[in-house]
Amino acid sequence: MDGAKAEAATSAAIAVNGDARADADAGSGGTLPLQRARGRLELTVKAVDGRTRLADLHQAGCLKLRFPKVAGALSEAVVINTSGGLTGGDRLQQRFAAGPGAELSLTTQACERIYRASAGRAEVSTDLKIGAGGFLAWLPQETILFDEGALRRRLDVEAADDARFVLCESVILGREMMGESVLRGNFHESWRVRCGGQLVFADETRLDGAIATAAKAGASLGGNRAFATLVARLDAPESALGAIRAILGDSGGASVVDGLVVARLVAPSGFLLRRRLIPAIAALAQGAVPRLWSL
Repeated sequence: MDGAKAEAATSAAIAVNGDARADADAGSGGTLPLQRARGRLELTVKAVDGRTRLADLHQAGCLKLRFPKVAGALSEAVVINTSGGLTGGDRLQQRFAAGPGAELSLTTQACERIYRASAGRAEVSTDLKIGAGGFLAWLPQETILFDEGALRRRLDVEAADDARFVLCESVILGREMMGESVLRGNFHESWRVRCGGQLVFADETRLDGAIATAAKAGASLGGNRAFATLVARLDAPESALGAIRAILGDSGGASVVDGLVVARLVAPSGFLLRRRLIPAIAALAQGAVPRLWSL
């Protein structure tokens, strides 16, 4: 490299490093920022000759999608977070769309782990869109919140008037078999579900500060460490209500609200939660339970 090129390269390196150093100084009091996970997924499927086919796919950062082979018209996709878990400052964005007549089931490769946050919180946003006559099942495996973990999660659904869906989110406050306890933390989850442009379901869940103390109250978790919410839009919601209530028993409850089946359940451990959750999903999802959901 001649002298002029070497000088130019050195000047460029100094400029870049100087900018990075200035950003770090401005944002964290002079210390270098920690590496944070970023992930983005966008998937659209469409109906072609009675089968659901891939239309568009974009994946970036730590999020990837895999497509197991399944029989019938349904398409199944598995979300993989290669970062191995989330902590304060991590950001995930997910957008999934099933076109008119398409059928899509979505799950995760494993339980998502929310580790202790030294600062800030992890943020996960999921947007689902379902076209006319379409079906979508959003069935991620459980989220495990560790002590002093912090998570802000949002689920937004836009469905056509005659679209069907099954939505599930579940949380475990530490792993019982590992002797883990969640004394403090921050968990905030928002659901917004619209059908035909009208808001039909809105829900807010907040656990903040002394989670262990709050979870003991009868009006919250009644001493349980695992909980889940299920929302489904079916052709005949009333007919599924009896079966869901029988599955949940004393561990939860279910109702039909504005044409939606809404169910909540709690359990003293993740294993016992899954024992009720799998048959409940099967009763609502009509055969769309991913193979990764197993005991």
